[in-house]
Amino acid sequence: MENPSPAAALGRALWALLLATLGGAAGHPRGGESVCSARAPARYSITFTGKWSQTAFPKQYPLFRPPAQWSSLLGAAHSSDYSMWRKNQYVSNGLRDFAERGEAWALMKEIEAAGEALQSVHAVFSAPAVPSGTGQTSAELEVQRRHSLVSFVVRIVPSPDWFVGVDSLDLCDGDSWREQAALDLYPYDAGTDSGFTFSSPNFATIPQDTVTEITSSSPSHPANSFYYPRLKALPPIARVTLVRLRQSPRAFVPPTSVLASRDNEIVDSASVPETPLDCEVSLWSSWGLCGGPCGKLGAKSRTRYVRVQPANNGSPCPELEEEAECVPDNCV
Repeated sequence: MENPSPAAALGRALWALLLATLGGAAGHPRGGESVCSARAPARYSITFTGKWSQTAFPKQYPLFRPPAQWSSLLGAAHSSDYSMWRKNQYVSNGLRDFAERGEAWALMKEIEAAGEALQSVHAVFSAPAVPSGTGQTSAELEVQRRHSLVSFVVRIVPSPDWFVGVDSLDLCDGDSWREQAALDLYPYDAGTDSGFTFSSPNFATIPQDTVTEITSSSPSHPANSFYYPRLKALPPIARVTLVRLRQSPRAFVPPTSVLASRDNEIVDSASVPETPLDCEVSLWSSWGLCGGPCGKLGAKSRTRYVRVQPANNGSPCPELEEEAECVPDNCV
């Protein structure tokens, strides 16, 4: 039996090192991410609270066919190798189906495939739909050291492709688990449908756009259901609270209501004021015929109508009828 040459031995050593590196990469965070060293898995309750009321969002508020409501909540506990959705990135086909129609099957298959291929998903969780804009729903989930991130989505119903959710919230803090986290949620556009209003018909976005946050001024179009130019920012449309569960009921920590979030950053939150909605009127109609006796000035008038009634101390409506003097064309 021949002894391997130094070059062959070096080649085998490098190949073994490469395999070891690749084999361990899937279980470690990407560069710049914190490492979770908590030992035992942790269980959490997750409570979703809709805050989509007619007081907070008076413009075009859906009252029927269908009224304002929320779809079921669908989420996953995962590692940094998996992303359910992300701001400024394109959604998958499964998330498109969920955001546009509330169909979860394709998204579930995508999550399952990610778990099998990369072992990046530990568990999937779901909560029932909320039949009104201001209801609650809840579920339980489990996280572990290698899968300490939580993501979920809830569809805004009715809407073209709008949703709320959380992207990769880390429940691990070094070598321990967070006791609780509460996040205010804001609407997002999935970038697959170009409708402006809650009840817009299907109008596919071609080419597909990325996920964008909907704000009080973006999209900058008066027809948009969330367009409130007087506001610097929209009030939160929903809220999620996660509380770590213990075996002993005495160790349960109740959720607080003073936390809010933008991009999963937990900060203090002030109470949400009523959102003012200004009156909106149509353009003036054409002037009517000038009427009056011969030899004297007559009068003509034009009208306009209210398109949006004011609410919550918004600007009142202006006059809807205007008169002006004129010289009669066909006097009597």
